[in-house]
Amino acid sequence: SVKGVVLLAGRAALLMNERDEWELPGGRLEPGEDPETCVVREIAEELGLVARDPVLLDVWLYRIPGKGDVLIVTYGVTVDEAPARISDEHRALGLFTAAEMAALPMPGGYRRSIRDWMSRCGIPLQE
Repeated sequence: SVKGVVLLAGRAALLMNERDEWELPGGRLEPGEDPETCVVREIAEELGLVARDPVLLDVWLYRIPGKGDVLIVTYGVTVDEAPARISDEHRALGLFTAAEMAALPMPGGYRRSIRDWMSRCGIPLQE
């Protein structure tokens, strides 16, 4: 699964999935698609935003209880500041600071990627 860290007004865009976890926008590769193209496409589909300049952040294995393991590849992306919209694939869209996301139900690998991208973008991690 290829995921993107999208920052809007210094906050990470997260989506609520069917397991009641917050996750980064993204999804599966289509046949013949490279990961960078996938993350740009998925962000357009899930948030209605145009992403560019993907930067590889992390690769890790996420164990989903009862479903198996998923290889997660995360990218930091740049987007134009625009209103994001939510697709039918998710229950909610939230924008969170690094401090706010600490208490959210989400995989630790996502937190690590978000903090990394915020740091690279010069966004304070503690508020």
